[in-house]
Amino acid sequence: DPSGDSSQQEAKQREAEIRNTILAQVLDQAARARLSNLALVKPDKAKAVENYLIQMARFGQLPGKVSEQGLIEILEKVSQQTEKKTTVKFNRRKVLDSDEEDDY
Repeated sequence: DPSGDSSQQEAKQREAEIRNTILAQVLDQAARARLSNLALVKPDKAKAVENYLIQMARFGQLPGKVSEQGLIEILEKVSQQTEKKTTVKFNRRKVLDSDEEDDY
């Protein structure tokens, strides 16, 4: 359905515009530049930071515009929360020819 696809695309575009408007209100110029650079390298992390900032803005937890230093602190918080723990698990296969069984 081409009309459904275009309306869905318009909704995504509106959402992106609202996100950009909110971020423009809560970030100063240097912080916005840093966030856009981050989005080029790690888009998923940038999205997480954007979501965090928008949520804080909606609940009125931001006292004013976030500076570049404030954004760096938020980045560190998000990095700690999303840090992936790497584990190595050895899966030792049992051999069919076991010494425990009696040979006839």
